[in-house]
Amino acid sequence: MNSETEGVDEEPRCASCGITQGDDIKLMKCTACKLAQYCSVACQKEHRPKHKRECKRRAVELREELIFKQPESTHIGDCPICLLPLSIDGKKSTTMVCCVQVVCLGCALANDQREIRESLERKCPFCRHPIPKSQADLDMSIKKRAEMNCPAALRMIGTE
Repeated sequence: MNSETEGVDEEPRCASCGITQGDDIKLMKCTACKLAQYCSVACQKEHRPKHKRECKRRAVELREELIFKQPESTHIGDCPICLLPLSIDGKKSTTMVCCVQVVCLGCALANDQREIRESLERKCPFCRHPIPKSQADLDMSIKKRAEMNCPAALRMIGTE
C-alpha cells in the first residue's frame, strides 16, 4: 500500500472495533462531531476517552460555522442586474417605477454615468423604459401598474 492510500477506507468502519458497515451492521455517527461512527453504544463508550478532545474541537467548529454562516441572500432578494444581495438598508437601493424592480444604487449609478457620458435619454437600468419626467407622468405610471394588481405599485399608492 502506498502512502497516499494509507488510512483511506472504501467502507465506513466502527471507530472503536473496526467492524465495517454491512447489511446486518448499521453504523451510527457521533451526534456531536458527525465524524466518528460506531457499531454500538458499548463501542462508543469504550472509544470516548480517545475521541473526546477531537470531538469537542470539531463540535465547536460545526457550531461556529452554523452561527457565523452568512446567508446567501437577504429577505429583500437580489439586484436583478448585478445579482448581488440587496442591502437591508433601504437607502442603498431604489425601486424603479416603470417595472417596479428594486435595483441596487451601484447599478443605478453605473447606468446614470453611462447615460451622461454617452448623452443618452434617462432610462430604467432594468427594463430600459424612459424614466417619467414629471410628477404627473410618475403618478400615471404607478396607477397603471396598480390597475394590473402589482403589489409594489399598490404599496406605493398606499404609503402616499
